Amino acid sequence: MANPIELPIIDLASVDRISAANSLRQACVEYGFFYLTNHGIEEELLKRVFDESRKFFSLPLEDKMKLVRKKNRGYTPLYAEKLDTSLNSKGDSKESFYVGPLESISTYGNLNQWPSAEVLPSWRSIMETYYEKVLYVGKRLISLMAMALNLEEDFFERVKDFNPPSAFLRLLHYPGELECSEKEIYGASAHSDYGVMTLLATDGVGGLQVCREKSREPHVWEDVQHINGAFVVNIGDMMERWTNCLFRSTLHRVVQTGQERYSMAFFLDSNEDCMVECLPSCCSESNPPRFPPIRTGDYLAEKFRVTYGS
Repeated sequence: MANPIELPIIDLASVDRISAANSLRQACVEYGFFYLTNHGIEEELLKRVFDESRKFFSLPLEDKMKLVRKKNRGYTPLYAEKLDTSLNSKGDSKESFYVGPLESISTYGNLNQWPSAEVLPSWRSIMETYYEKVLYVGKRLISLMAMALNLEEDFFERVKDFNPPSAFLRLLHYPGELECSEKEIYGASAHSDYGVMTLLATDGVGGLQVCREKSREPHVWEDVQHINGAFVVNIGDMMERWTNCLFRSTLHRVVQTGQERYSMAFFLDSNEDCMVECLPSCCSESNPPRFPPIRTGDYLAEKFRVTYGS
């Protein structure tokens, strides 16, 4: 068993925005992971989303495969993804469902796939409601993050990097039964997230672990504990790149515990045409940019190609 890690707690409703921004900066520099409390999403809505998620993953595989992933929307079956491509395994032991930008904010029209309303009548409306509410939380958090980076609070909105954002909701199901295999199989093998940041809601079942020093061998893994009502938020590779490695994109994984596990990850990214280059507050003559500018859409497309092999 890994030792538990004590992650910082960021209060999104704090009236002292400067203090909250300073705490957020410290959390992103030292951990790359933190808990987000007082985000405003009702416990009843979270329960309903988890209930609907369970209903979908309980459907026969044949029905789920009718919605198989296209344009990064829809269903991915067990072992379709291998986040740690160095592993000699058939893939990660999880299934998932992606919901992309809703029609109201998408510049590409409605590309989402939805289960039949005859089978799951409330599914689409509940997922759309949750998506919109978490997106609002993410926008509030990105404003606080701008302050944490010594930028104006509306920096990311003003330069249109998040106007509109590219955001994906991913429902995840990790089966409880452990497969007998000579190779170690993970629910999600070791990886860092690709984008700007991720807001994760879990059902309370453990398994999430972080490795704070990804360049050191052997890796030391620590258990992330569940806090009722809090999101677990982590910084992604793109934000690490944007901040010239000031904010860390932390390696993490999900290990199998023998218990069935559900979670919901909300990936908040800049829009596809955004050029990600070192922020002015994160470089100087003595600390020049470490990465060349790159377009968000190109960066993410290559990451998904490697992950899914297509």
